[in-house]
Amino acid sequence: MGFAIAGIALGQNSSTAEETWIKHVVHQGFRSMTAVAADYTGDGLPDVISDSGNATRLFVAPDWTEVVIDDHPDVQTYIHSETFDVDGDGDLDYIGARYNPGLIVWLENPGDAATNRWRRRIVDTSVHGIHGLIKGDVDGDGKFDLLATSAQPKPPHPESLAWFRVPEDPHVAERWQPHVFADNDAPGLTHYLGVGDVDGDGRLDAATGAKGGPQATSPGDYFAWWRAPRSPESVWKKSMISDQEPGATNIHPADVNGDGVMDFIASRGHGRGVIWFEGPDWRRHDIDAQIKEPHCLAAIDIDGDGDVDAATCAYGDKIAAWYENDGKGEFKKHVVGENQESYDIRVIDMNTDGDLDLLIAGRASNNVVWYANPRVK
Repeated sequence: MGFAIAGIALGQNSSTAEETWIKHVVHQGFRSMTAVAADYTGDGLPDVISDSGNATRLFVAPDWTEVVIDDHPDVQTYIHSETFDVDGDGDLDYIGARYNPGLIVWLENPGDAATNRWRRRIVDTSVHGIHGLIKGDVDGDGKFDLLATSAQPKPPHPESLAWFRVPEDPHVAERWQPHVFADNDAPGLTHYLGVGDVDGDGRLDAATGAKGGPQATSPGDYFAWWRAPRSPESVWKKSMISDQEPGATNIHPADVNGDGVMDFIASRGHGRGVIWFEGPDWRRHDIDAQIKEPHCLAAIDIDGDGDVDAATCAYGDKIAAWYENDGKGEFKKHVVGENQESYDIRVIDMNTDGDLDLLIAGRASNNVVWYANPRVK
């Protein structure tokens, strides 16, 4: 059973009653690195799937009744996840990824999602160091594909990026074929992936950040993007955004200042700062220079005013915050909650009231929570 906690948004330059975001606890007690929300049960309400305690757990809205859909003591914990209808049967499935040794699986929604176990099938075991997993239509066929990082310097795809097309029949496929588009071309312990049409050619490009640091065996501390060619199975062209970004982790393409040119919103999740890079020459602008370890990042129009805002939950400062864009690339910080850690953040209408809320997987906070948007627009 979920419960709610009142949380005041102590926003930079403002603190008003209408900015109170209510914290709702979906689950407390296990370390959770990732959580996704969607209507898995077909009742019109977003449910939550999180992986923790050597099990994948479905929390059924509105009371967050817990259902273990897959036990996996042999797998450990998934660090990233995605959700879409993998097999095209009309319901939403779950994709989970273990960091190292690499493993990507998909769990088939049985239709009666809250009653029956979900069957686990392997997507891939050849990419290692999966610290980025994201869906997107890479090949332009109108269907979701998967993109993943292979950050570890381990064969067969060391320090690379890859994408996977869903097989014609994913129920019988032993593995999904990896298309390595950055072959040994993504060093320095890459983290999250962002996707979008950066150069305006109609194709889905990809970007990532590499944290570097003492664990890296090759240089990191950069953000870069890869231009998709006409044939996405071939090698993609790498372009550096900035190579002076200590602790770089997360990046998303977005037109931040409304000039029709693609920019990037990024975070240094193993350092400090939420920033944006102005296209086409990638001039850096600070959004929040001091926030410590903003490991997760979302870039989306949170207040419904037509421009792209940002949201994070910093596990160093233990605060959840969103950044209100004025439409020209100037941002105002709003603290949504305090004493909350996070590894993963999603922006979704959790209570179906027409605005966007924040879903957070709490890692060291040992929880999964969501914050209700108080209709800030």
